[in-house]
Amino acid sequence: MQRIVTLSGQLTVGRSPTAGIALPWDAQVSRSHTSIECLDGVWTVLDDGRSTNGTFVNEERVAGRRPLRHLDVIRVGATRLRFHDPSEAGQDNKLTEVASAGAVPVLTPAQLRVLSALCRPADGPASNEEIAAELTVSIDTVKTHMRALFDAFDLHSSAPYRKRFELVRKAVEVGLVSPPERR
Repeated sequence: MQRIVTLSGQLTVGRSPTAGIALPWDAQVSRSHTSIECLDGVWTVLDDGRSTNGTFVNEERVAGRRPLRHLDVIRVGATRLRFHDPSEAGQDNKLTEVASAGAVPVLTPAQLRVLSALCRPADGPASNEEIAAELTVSIDTVKTHMRALFDAFDLHSSAPYRKRFELVRKAVEVGLVSPPERR
């Protein structure tokens, strides 16, 4: 499911039906989980301890207030929200709900690191050798994680030469990683 919310002032994210962004289907989200607000022209996410499971931006846990950048992915429970900065996107401040409970594969921290390294280059997915060098692990370790990622994203039927591109597309689409950086 995808939903677009235009931001203004302050917005609460939570399982409560009265939250600005209500996520009643996500049992991992607290009733009043986190707040998103604009302070002095900078959009921030605030995790002040209200949530049981925490708030994450680009899979880093938020403690207190954190400024948001264009295309940051906020995760609350199993739901991911992508922030669109108007100065970068040429439009209103928006949050796009990019994935909800059950739609995003659960990955280990090591798989997430391999996935992030795979998706980083703007000119196409990184090779096993490039990932191994970046993460200082063996190529066999990278291959093991890549097989697990192909399984997690159900890419068995994709042509071998397309699997990496499809994996990058799906990972960005569900908000696990930011789009590849343009240099």
